Amino acid sequence: MDRRTTPANSRAALDSLRGRVDAPRYVTGEAMQVAVPLADLLDAPDGARQRQVLLGDGFRVIDRDRGFAFGQSLKDGYCGYLPEVALETFASPTHWVAAPATHLYPEPRVQAPEIAMLTFGARVAVTSDAGNFTETTKGFIPSSHLRALDDTFTDPVTVAMQFLGTPYLWGGNSRAGIDCSGLAQASLLACGIACPGDSDLQQSVGRAVGHDDLQRGDLIFWKGHVALIANAQQMIHATGFVMATILENTEAAIARILARNGGPVTARRRP
Repeated sequence: MDRRTTPANSRAALDSLRGRVDAPRYVTGEAMQVAVPLADLLDAPDGARQRQVLLGDGFRVIDRDRGFAFGQSLKDGYCGYLPEVALETFASPTHWVAAPATHLYPEPRVQAPEIAMLTFGARVAVTSDAGNFTETTKGFIPSSHLRALDDTFTDPVTVAMQFLGTPYLWGGNSRAGIDCSGLAQASLLACGIACPGDSDLQQSVGRAVGHDDLQRGDLIFWKGHVALIANAQQMIHATGFVMATILENTEAAIARILARNGGPVTARRRP
């Protein structure tokens, strides 16, 4: 089983894994959600970042140890550790941030000092509409930056374009920093398309297509890398080559990656 998507550690496992995973104890898990704007999902308590989770993301807690909670992100099944202080009791969100980034305010006034910055994809629970601002359980957000949970985009490339210029960050999932798989995931999830967290896992999305059949919105993969086809000539990706999210000529990128020992294209998928 893949450690990244198997809800078990050395101390506990989900009940659903009985008979498949040996564990000291099995639990049903505790429904929680992310309580901070952005948090690193770690491979161990005080370990390395694997991915990131956003405000309002559901998180099933399986084990608690030394101030950290081990569990599984509900949006993609990715498992890891979060500081316990980054979690709160689950309360069903109603809306999501559909702008590249926005701010929380203590009152519905543009001059008010911001409480925090939220990134694209963050989820919030709306309590009332205050005109140009919407009140949530966390504060006020510009109304134009929110969509209802079922109000999705239809074109992943339109979403990805919102991240142009975003700095590259390994394991990043936000407008403050994103990597190739984070960009692909954010773009697909915003269109209501299920998508895993890492590029190798994302090769299961949709169906295979040939080189000559590529069209806008298709995914193109290398070992450890993924990009979205933007048009007949270009792709968009978050790349460590320039440490940013960019549009790049597809054929030129294929040649460059091969020349720099990144290998050939390994898959092409249509979500």
